[in-house]
Amino acid sequence: MSDAPAPLYRLPIELRWRDLDAFNHVNNANFMTYLEEARIRWFDSLGEEWVTERTAPLLAAVQMNYRLPIPYPASIEVELGCGRLGTTSVTLSHRIVGAGGSPLYADGHVVMVWIDRASGRPTPLPDAVRRAAGG
Repeated sequence: MSDAPAPLYRLPIELRWRDLDAFNHVNNANFMTYLEEARIRWFDSLGEEWVTERTAPLLAAVQMNYRLPIPYPASIEVELGCGRLGTTSVTLSHRIVGAGGSPLYADGHVVMVWIDRASGRPTPLPDAVRRAAGG
């Protein structure tokens, strides 16, 4: 997707044999696992609190476009960008690409909403996430 935001974070991943399905390519469910790993590593890389005893992020929406099957063996990268920064949520664009940026295997976005754990209601984004996402 040519209009993708500049990546905020890139996570290289080496495929594992167990990632494959009966058709000998990466099972579609593992694409979501790769995105989850990239998000958590990005949050952890901020070096500041992004989850607390009081607040936590929830995955509110996922949109995934499967462009090509990922064959084995392969080295891939997950790229995350900021598509939209809200008061209580951030929309992270994602691309799963081959090492070096090509080919494009999948793209789309996720919406992460921070909530108050006690009430379940949305709460403002952590400052660290807001700054890192460009806000």
